[in-house]
Amino acid sequence: MSEEVKALARRWFDEVWNQDRATATATIDDLFHPEGRATGIPEPESKLSSIDEFKAVHKQFRDAFSDIHIDIDDLVSEGDKVAIRWTANMKHTGDALGFPPTGRHVRVPGSAFFHCKNGKIIEGWNQMDFTIITAQLKST
Repeated sequence: MSEEVKALARRWFDEVWNQDRATATATIDDLFHPEGRATGIPEPESKLSSIDEFKAVHKQFRDAFSDIHIDIDDLVSEGDKVAIRWTANMKHTGDALGFPPTGRHVRVPGSAFFHCKNGKIIEGWNQMDFTIITAQLKST
């Protein structure tokens, strides 16, 4: 099972975040369990309880940033769980954050922990320090 959840995590980051929006939507449908939940995205206290809520947050993030590329720095799994340490690089090109696009590139580290069931993500816990992003966007 461990190798399967590692492959699922790699596909999630590659297709949901690194590729175009059409690929992302199809992959979300394919890999996120219909009863799936996500915690910590977009804010640490956020709790998403459906695939539609995740898609809405994903769209908002993609509306704010383009040229998103997430590198997987570490990937560890045991049984039906996988831990991922990642680094995202992206360009702020949209106003979905509530202020005009800056055109700046940002780099932010983060992590995710997935619990998988029947080849899909049933629970995801995410950590990303959004203050790092805003600090980079507001720096001169």
